[in-house]
This record gives sequence, structure tokens and C-alpha cells, in this order.
Amino acid sequence: MTNPDAPITTTTDGRVRIIALSRPHKRNAFTTAMLAGLADAYSAFEDDPEVWVALLVADGDHFTAGLDLAEVGPAIASGAAIFPSDQVDPLDLGGRRRTKPVVCAVQGICFTIGIELMLASDIVITGDDARFAQMEVRRGIMPFGGATLRMHELAGWPRAMKWLLSGDEFDAAEALAMGLVAEVVPAGTVRARGLALAQRIAERAPLAVRATLASARTAREHGRDRAAAELMGHARPLFASADAREGILSFIERREGRFTGR
Repeated sequence: MTNPDAPITTTTDGRVRIIALSRPHKRNAFTTAMLAGLADAYSAFEDDPEVWVALLVADGDHFTAGLDLAEVGPAIASGAAIFPSDQVDPLDLGGRRRTKPVVCAVQGICFTIGIELMLASDIVITGDDARFAQMEVRRGIMPFGGATLRMHELAGWPRAMKWLLSGDEFDAAEALAMGLVAEVVPAGTVRARGLALAQRIAERAPLAVRATLASARTAREHGRDRAAAELMGHARPLFASADAREGILSFIERREGRFTGR
């Protein structure tokens, strides 16, 4: 599915929804229409019961050069929302919140909002050709898509501040060392590896995957005590599910489970 006014494309491979940034002639720099298109794509993924995992990728040599500031800047300065409030927010800062996992596969240039989309995803794979920069301070503005909230959680304060306050570039090895990415793979293989991982997750019981994600989010965002208090509330309903019965049967029969999300 392609909307010519918002260059985001979506395709489906089994239980995986592939969401692609598709403005390669502009290094996938985001316009306001493209931001809205991405929220549409995330919302459609969340609302489709037939897809269980999303893979965020980009067409062309680069993930994204960031925001097209000449077009997006005036809209933000005027008070416009980055994403429609009734849609799933791909930056996971407000609006509707997705409950299904997202794998992000990054190659080439990944600047500003690209890093923030990574930080809002659940698993990130990057090519060894990737170049990263949270360069807003070099343009007279500040990161406003979540980098100031999340990067120091993963990388630690000194290391995060090194890159947030300088706006300098760093490479895939540094991204891995900071915990921003899960794997670094050879250039040209990142989409295939991301899809393989997304498909692997989609083979698992989707209710269990979502409950696991929800519990881990609670611990990260609200602390261990609250997550512990809510733990059995996530776990107990799963034992009554058809997928749990299938999980036990597949264990007894020594085969992979065939899950339905019920």
C-alpha cells in the first residue's frame, strides 16, 4: 500500500507487517505528510489482528536524514502535533500506544528522528555502514522525539550527553556499545536479518509476546515494584488461553507450537 502524498509503504509477509520509509531521493527526510503516513501505518498494524509483529525499514541507501526542517520546522513552531492524537505514536510519546512488538532495521545515515524511532522500537538491527547523529543542537533546536528521555537510560548519562550535546556522528560499533542496537550485520543484509528476526517472534504465541512486552515496559517506565505487583495480572490470563494449551501439547509432542492468538 502506497500513499503518494505520504511516502510510507506497507506490505505483509505472513504475520509480519513491513513498514518502509520510501522517500529515498531525499534520503527519507520526513515531511509532515510522511510523519502522518507513518502514524497511519503504525495504527493499521496495531488494529490488524492478522499481523503480530512490525518491521520498520527504509528504501534506498539510508534510513533517514532526519526531519525536512524547512517543511516541518514551521509546523512544529506553530504548535502543530508531530502525529495525530488519535493515531498510534511511532515515537511512543503520546496518543495511542501500540501493544505489539516492532523490529527496526537501519542502514546508512540515521539522523535525529531516525535514532528516536530506534529508541521507541523494541529491537534494532543495524548495518555496519550505519552513521548516527542526534544533531539538533547543531541546528539551533533540541531533540524532541524522545532521545533526551531514552538515550541515557540505555547508554548511561556521560556517554549519552557526549552525543546529545555535541551533535557529532557516531558509528555502528558505538551504537552497539551504548546498547542502542541489538546486532550489527554486514551492509546490505540488514533488512533480511530484521525480517528473519520479526518472523521468528511472529512464530511465538502473540498474547504471550504482548504480555511480556507490557510487563517489561512497566518495569522500565514505572519501576520494579509496580511491575512485580502487576506481574501475575499479565501472566494468569495466559494459562486459560488456547495458545497455552497448544504450547503444552507442542511440548509433549516435541514440535513447534502453532499459535492462533486465542
